Amino acid sequence: MKPVTPDAVLAAIIGSKPVPRTEMTKKLWAYIKKHGLQDKKNRRNINADHLFKPLFGGKSSATMFELTKYASKHVK
Repeated sequence: MKPVTPDAVLAAIIGSKPVPRTEMTKKLWAYIKKHGLQDKKNRRNINADHLFKPLFGGKSSATMFELTKYASKHVK
């Protein structure tokens, strides 16, 4: 996989080093699990904290299926 470079918004969560998209997704999920951002009732939803809100375009939550869509907007 070709590495992608995260912008400042995504780098705040996964770091600034270029990583393949698969690794980017793994790091996002590691952060979500570490900080308990997965919704307790509807496990498909991810609740945004202060770092995820800019990633989600200001939304307070997104589904797990939208996660890579939003993250892809923040890579070069």
